[in-house]
Amino acid sequence: MKTLMIYGATGYTGRMAAEHAKALGLDIVIAGRTAATLQSLAAELDVPYRVFTPDSPTAESLDGIGVLLNFAGPFAQTADALMRACIKSGVDYLDITAEINVYRQAERLGAVAAEAGVMLLPGVGWDVVPTDCLAMQVARRVQNPHSLRVALQVAGSMSRGSAMSVSEIIGAGLLQRVDGLLIETPDAQPQHFDFGEGPAMCAPLSFGDLVTGWHSTGIPNIAMFVHITGDAFPEGDLSQLPDGPSAQQREAHRARAVAEVTGADGTVVRSVIETVNGYTYTPLAAVEAARRVLGGERRPGFETPARVFGAGFAETIAGTTVTDF
Repeated sequence: MKTLMIYGATGYTGRMAAEHAKALGLDIVIAGRTAATLQSLAAELDVPYRVFTPDSPTAESLDGIGVLLNFAGPFAQTADALMRACIKSGVDYLDITAEINVYRQAERLGAVAAEAGVMLLPGVGWDVVPTDCLAMQVARRVQNPHSLRVALQVAGSMSRGSAMSVSEIIGAGLLQRVDGLLIETPDAQPQHFDFGEGPAMCAPLSFGDLVTGWHSTGIPNIAMFVHITGDAFPEGDLSQLPDGPSAQQREAHRARAVAEVTGADGTVVRSVIETVNGYTYTPLAAVEAARRVLGGERRPGFETPARVFGAGFAETIAGTTVTDF
């Protein structure tokens, strides 16, 4: 079993992941762009560290690494360069992004990665692990599934990194998958979904599930939505936001998502997944995914969590329940 590199380890979620990986006894190296903060965390965790920017890794940067787990967002600024570095160095790449353009780029690099024997597995956090696994489960309940609708419920305050990533998602425009192709749908309208407490209005938004759902289920028509409550999406200068919600704030807000599949005959089935808060879930799921990949659960090329680890992977994280309708 080789070493796990956690890139962006001094950020809000990356730090939680590094602490969790260390507690599990994994062989880890933390990495990022700023030497001072890395040195401090490395001393605290008693682990080695490496300093490099995503676009300028040296041959030594990834030496001895089996998996690079990227927490440095916005991922539009880090993922492409790190994926290419991983392909060159023979290192499997994982990240926690929800940004659809990162999935599209990973998809484009998939053939080159497969030839190099490298797996590109974006989305091993709250997006897209719960929704990807849920979509696969619901699709299996329908003969000839024709369309998939997925809605996320985002409650509580948002981290600075997530807010910046959502800005990237909004900047990608409104997209849907229609007959297997991603197309622009600027006139897409909000729709209602029931997360377990009655219908809630959800706005269309282009999350990575438009890519992963297609690969995991083969369903040709996919639409994504989000229901944001309270102060979840901040406004103004995002760089001035706090790192993220406190442990108490995370405990106060669980996370939910709905997947609804319609069959060719008009049959509609729906399931809801509920987990601990997304910021609590993400480092747990991401480190578990990395641990499994280091242990040999991997498939070279572009992949999705549900395809690599199975439709039940999301429920291996404590506190996760699925309700079928």
